[in-house]
Amino acid sequence: NSKSTPISGKDELVRYLEAGSKPDKSTWRIGSEHEKFIFYRPDNSPLAYEPDGNKPGIKDVLTAFTKHGWEPVTEKGKIIAAKQNGASITLEPGGQFELSGAPLKNIHQTCDETSAHLRLSQEIGKELNIGFLGIGFHPTLRREEVPIMPKGRYGIMRAYMPTKGNLGLDMMLRTCTVQVNLDFASEADMVEKFRASLALQPVATALFANSP
Repeated sequence: NSKSTPISGKDELVRYLEAGSKPDKSTWRIGSEHEKFIFYRPDNSPLAYEPDGNKPGIKDVLTAFTKHGWEPVTEKGKIIAAKQNGASITLEPGGQFELSGAPLKNIHQTCDETSAHLRLSQEIGKELNIGFLGIGFHPTLRREEVPIMPKGRYGIMRAYMPTKGNLGLDMMLRTCTVQVNLDFASEADMVEKFRASLALQPVATALFANSP
């Protein structure tokens, strides 16, 4: 919430987390996020925001989704996202295409939502001669080859990341991920879920390697 008081200490952080507790389990929801690289099929190159000759741009991909019932979201006159039924499609700094799912009751609904999104992505991919690649780290692109998306905060991030190490820009521009957001009943419940997710992460990495 942009109107919230900034968190400045440990006690405030604890209060902030406690405010998100949902003791009533019936109100719990799952939110998933699914990122993909987009490439132009004739030469496997990434898509810039604007089209280039016969090669479509990210703008065209978002516009295609709006033709299938998604509502456009703009910034300074440029379409940067789309939304529908509590879900949204957004752009990461290097043009990674992200489905930010709606808050859903169970994993079966999450599966249906993601499957429907992938089917529509495939349909739009055929229309625009593009592909969607769900993989953790881009296998071929160098950092300087990645197009930058026209969102104001990404300019701030590009200036800040190099001051905190040498891989921040690679994380921004050349990675995709799948994420899950879970409700919790209390601080103890949150800690238990967090520990379980950390324990499962190495297993997921071993099973899927360089894929989301």
